[in-house]
Amino acid sequence: CKMCSLVHARSLKYKTHMDKSFLQGREVIFEFYPLGNVVRVSAMDTASLTEVSIQGPATANEEMLKRNALKRLEYVMRKKGLIS
Repeated sequence: CKMCSLVHARSLKYKTHMDKSFLQGREVIFEFYPLGNVVRVSAMDTASLTEVSIQGPATANEEMLKRNALKRLEYVMRKKGLIS
């Protein structure tokens, strides 16, 4: 499967094309778990140890899955008051 070839866990500094992202410059760890026809993606902010998970179709590309996980991470961090 396409997602099985992805690195299981990857750490990187998130750089965005959007100027207003509150996660820009923060370190986010991604994990991809293929589960049949879906992929479970976990994203964790290393500074606050906040972690979220999403699911997406196995046919989706890696960048779309990362973007969706980052949007959820930003939402959760805002809700917890970790970012404004």
